[in-house]
Amino acid sequence: MKKKNDYLKKTIQHFDMKQHNVVPLVDAMESMAFQSRNLYRASKIYDMMLNDKDCTVILTLAGSLFSAGLKKIVYDMIMNNMVDAIVSTGANMVDQDFFEALGFKHYLGTPASDDNELRDLMIDRIYDTYIDEEELRICDETTGKILDSLEPRPYSSRELLYEFGKYLENNGGPKVDDSVIYAAYKKNVPIFVPAFSDCSAGFGFVMHQTKNPDKHVSLDSAKDFLELTKIKLASKDTGIFMIGGGVPKNFTQDIVVAADLLQEDAPMHKYAVQITVADERDGGLSGSTLKEASSWGKVETTYEQMVFAEATLAMPLIAGYGYHKKNWEKRSGKEFTKLFAVETATV
Repeated sequence: MKKKNDYLKKTIQHFDMKQHNVVPLVDAMESMAFQSRNLYRASKIYDMMLNDKDCTVILTLAGSLFSAGLKKIVYDMIMNNMVDAIVSTGANMVDQDFFEALGFKHYLGTPASDDNELRDLMIDRIYDTYIDEEELRICDETTGKILDSLEPRPYSSRELLYEFGKYLENNGGPKVDDSVIYAAYKKNVPIFVPAFSDCSAGFGFVMHQTKNPDKHVSLDSAKDFLELTKIKLASKDTGIFMIGGGVPKNFTQDIVVAADLLQEDAPMHKYAVQITVADERDGGLSGSTLKEASSWGKVETTYEQMVFAEATLAMPLIAGYGYHKKNWEKRSGKEFTKLFAVETATV
């Protein structure tokens, strides 16, 4: 039988979009067909978001993206004011980003491995990527420690992830130079995880609430929805760049309806791009088209584009196109986290 270090050898390397000017490549796709032309148009629309001074850019993340090498793209988007708010699954933020910020790694693997042997060695597999389960449990335990340190009350996921950033700050900083949670903490970019318990944070909550059955930290998912809706209300226009579908996609689209309930004629998302491999024909949300979202009053159809492609192929091209077109240089950070700090101070 192999040993653990026989499997955990070569680490995932995060793609650096700054090093690859993809503009000529993507522009060449304008005269092609199928998903290449769709990707070209999606890239142009994302660049339009960055060039529109009145537009708030919301990035949504679903799927195992950071373990696959896409983390540095999101880090660079934050650092260069290419995104103003993030809505994500918990795995990307806690099991993958915070996990690496603690000093742990994701490793190159293969789907042809013996999964029973991996289980015996406490190695978790995500398709062709390996994670050390023993290290992941340290991440779970660290989450529990953070929760133990907080005032017992309900929190939005945004508030909790801000505390994760503060934890890194107070403990010597992240062990990597591309932590998304830490960058968002420093740049006041709010991160929302509507299904926050569905990740390592959930195990941390189990430990924390078991230890503190009567007085503990809890999640306020309605507060998540309200806070993201307030960002919509504070923005003249909004654009969404969606990687995958799921809860982050629907949550972000729904804030238009919520905003409309709070004020008359709240505008739909002006721009929308989605990368997905999901099919629309089963009625599932992940594959439902942006044109369909327009029927719900969520997305305008003038500047919307679906790209039916796998995220590790399409995201570097679309985000890289926006970076190398350099319209982000005219943007300043909206720092929406401060919106909620002001609210807290006035309570």
